[in-house]
Amino acid sequence: MHRDNTKIVKIGNRVIGGGNPILIQSMTNTPTEDVEKTVSQILKLEEAGCEIIRCTVPNEASAKALSEIKKQIHIPLVADIHFDYKMAILAMENGADKIRINPGNIGGREKLEEVVKVAKERNIPIRVGVNSGSLEKELVEKYNGVTAEGIVESALDKVGMIEAVNYDNIVISIKTSDVMMCVKAHELIAKKTNYPLHVGITESGTVLRGNIKSSVGLGIILNQGIGDTIRVSLSADPVEEIKSAKIILKTLGLRKGGIEVVSCPTCGRTKIDLISLANEVETLTSGYDLDIKVAVMGCAVNGPGEAKEADIGIAGGIGEGLLIRKGEIVRKIPESEFINTLKYELDNWGK
Repeated sequence: MHRDNTKIVKIGNRVIGGGNPILIQSMTNTPTEDVEKTVSQILKLEEAGCEIIRCTVPNEASAKALSEIKKQIHIPLVADIHFDYKMAILAMENGADKIRINPGNIGGREKLEEVVKVAKERNIPIRVGVNSGSLEKELVEKYNGVTAEGIVESALDKVGMIEAVNYDNIVISIKTSDVMMCVKAHELIAKKTNYPLHVGITESGTVLRGNIKSSVGLGIILNQGIGDTIRVSLSADPVEEIKSAKIILKTLGLRKGGIEVVSCPTCGRTKIDLISLANEVETLTSGYDLDIKVAVMGCAVNGPGEAKEADIGIAGGIGEGLLIRKGEIVRKIPESEFINTLKYELDNWGK
C-alpha cells in the first residue's frame, strides 16, 4: 500500500497516513515520572524538529506524570506500554494521544477489550508494535528462524486481535535490527494492509553505525512509497535522532526546508581547519528554517566553483577566505570572521 493510500490516523493535533507529510518521532530517555527532566528533554526535541514523542510508562507514577507533561509540551505524546494493561488505561486517562502496545502480551482478550474500550471512548490510536526479538516461538519454528514473513504474520495477527474487538484506529510498527529483513518485512506488509506504518530500524546502534543502518533501511523503504512516520533509533542523545531523520527525508526529496550544508572532503590543498568549520556551520544552520544551500570549501581550486552552486559559500585560503553569495564573490574575510559573517548573512537572508 503506497503511503498516499494509507488510512489517515489522528494523533493529538497531528495526522499521519493518506499522503500527509511523514512525521519524525523520537523517544525520551528520562524517567517519565521526573516531569521536569522529561519536559526539558521534549522541549529540546521539539526545537530540533521532533513532531511526535514517546515516553515509557512502566508504573503508575509515570502514567500520572503524563497529564503534567502534556500541559508543558506542544507535540503529541505516545505512551509506551509493556505487559500491563492497567498502565495503558491509566496513560490514556492522563492524556496520552496514542498508546503503543503488543496485544499479544497485554494479558489476554478480556484485558485487551478493556484497553480498546477506553481508546474507543477517547478516539486514541493504538500502535501495534512487533519486534523481531519478541517473535512468538511457533512463528520462529514455522519459518525456521526469525524471518520477514514471520514478523509480518505476527503483526497482522496482533492487528486482528484489535479488529476482533471492533476497533481500527491502528498504526503498525514492525522493527528488526537486520536492515534487509526489515526492508523485506515492510515490502510484504505494505501489500497486505492499509494501516499507516511507523518505520524504523530498531537497536541500530551508536551514532555512526545507527545512522548508516537507518539511512540505508529507511532510504530503501521510504523511496518505495512505504512509511508514514519514522524514528531513527540511536544510542545517543535523542536530538541526534531528529537531526538524522530530517536529513534522510530531505535527501529523499520527501521534505523541504532546512539549510543543506555541503562541504568538501578536504585534501592536501586545504589551508584552514575545514572539519571544525564545517561542524560549526552545521550547528549554526540547524537553527534556521531557510530552504537554501550553504557551501563550506577548503581551498581556492574547487572552492569558488562549488560554492557558486550554493546560495551562500565560503572558500577558505590561508587565514582568510572568500564570501560568495549566489555565485558572486562578495569580498574577502579573515578566517576568524567566517562564522559571524555567515550568521549575519543567514539572519538577513532575503531582506
